[in-house]
Amino acid sequence: MAFPELLDRVGGLGRFQVLQIVALVTPILWVTSQNMLENFSAAVPRHRCWVPLLDNNTAQASVSGDFGPSALLTISIPPGPALQPHPCRRFRQPQWQLMEPNTTATNWSDADTEPCGDGWVYDHSTFTSTIVTTWDLVCDSQALRPMAQSIYLAGILVGAAVCGHASDRWLPESARWLLTVGKLDQGLQELQRVAAINKKKAEGDTLTIEVLRSAMQEEASGDQTRARLGTLLHTPGLRLRTFISMLCWFAFGFTFYGLALNLQGLGSNIFLLQVLVGVVDFPVKIGSLLLLDRLGRRLCQASSLVLPGLSILANILVPHEMGVLRSSLAVLGLGSLGAAFTCATILSSELFPTVLRMTAVGLGQVAARGGAILGPLVPLLGVYGPWLPLLVYGVVSVLSGLAALLLPETKNLPLPDTIQDIQKQSVKKVTHDRAGQSILRSTWL
Repeated sequence: MAFPELLDRVGGLGRFQVLQIVALVTPILWVTSQNMLENFSAAVPRHRCWVPLLDNNTAQASVSGDFGPSALLTISIPPGPALQPHPCRRFRQPQWQLMEPNTTATNWSDADTEPCGDGWVYDHSTFTSTIVTTWDLVCDSQALRPMAQSIYLAGILVGAAVCGHASDRWLPESARWLLTVGKLDQGLQELQRVAAINKKKAEGDTLTIEVLRSAMQEEASGDQTRARLGTLLHTPGLRLRTFISMLCWFAFGFTFYGLALNLQGLGSNIFLLQVLVGVVDFPVKIGSLLLLDRLGRRLCQASSLVLPGLSILANILVPHEMGVLRSSLAVLGLGSLGAAFTCATILSSELFPTVLRMTAVGLGQVAARGGAILGPLVPLLGVYGPWLPLLVYGVVSVLSGLAALLLPETKNLPLPDTIQDIQKQSVKKVTHDRAGQSILRSTWL
């Protein structure tokens, strides 16, 4: 009797599993909405320098002649990107010559301008207030905005570490893990509790220590001293899996949060983009579950990272005037990254033995959080070129997807319980490959 048979006796899919799913999904819904909140609480509205002629009634009254707001704006603020008022510079003195009919915009130089020394005026038509308008996180202080996002995500990482450690002291481990490490008494109690919740108490009462010892003999008698964090990094069969798995998790966190927390850089209407990303995410995740069984884990993991990477790189070549195409590529990329999360979650749980599975998944999630912390800082590279942040996101995603092809395929394979199971899988693969080669040789002859 193996553990799956024990699970069938206490209920493999019953009330306990449903309650477990609900308990996990409920907080995740709140956390996800909180993660996306900074697209709106930290939105950057249109802004320009504060200038007396436009924003001081006394200064306006001293101007002779009939000049409207448009004319006063022309002589006070130099043109910036897309011929809009410059968001970070103003004229030192009003450029009255720009009001003359035959005067062109070349009749002034950068020496005539200065930074916004008296603050900024913001467009409140869309956002009445954000942290950007409250603390003037623009121009020379624009780096503080992504820093705030990174600090928030770093707090999530610290909180996960603290709460994870606390849950080990409050909450029991899974029954399978308890049995694997030889804690048969505690494992029996957990199985009986699951049976009671699933209304299979009678079958749970038939389980005894002797039955568990017989069913889990291989796991309980294994060398548990090796079930440590260092085992993942020093065991040849696990080292490559660990590094590539962490790379895939890192690429997801780095690219997804870097783009998802900067929707203004991908399109003009962040409300529409946010809705589209949310709408696309659900069918993409469902579709990825179906493709995992058809195409295999490895190919799905690779394509779910390469496809968004290519979408991001393609966006570099699309002009800003083609907003619909840029938004479509952005939704395609972010939606595919949602599939990358699903693939990484399933693949990571199948790559590692039971005694190390949660440790390996925990390392992957730490890598994802580390990527999420660094991702929002990448837009700061835009000062060297507006295309550079997208290039970084795209290259990281594509290279990580290609690296996933080095992982073994786990489709239709039983979950490994011990490190020896991993080694047996590797031996079987090598034997199968060699057998296939010999058959080819004899056919050729």
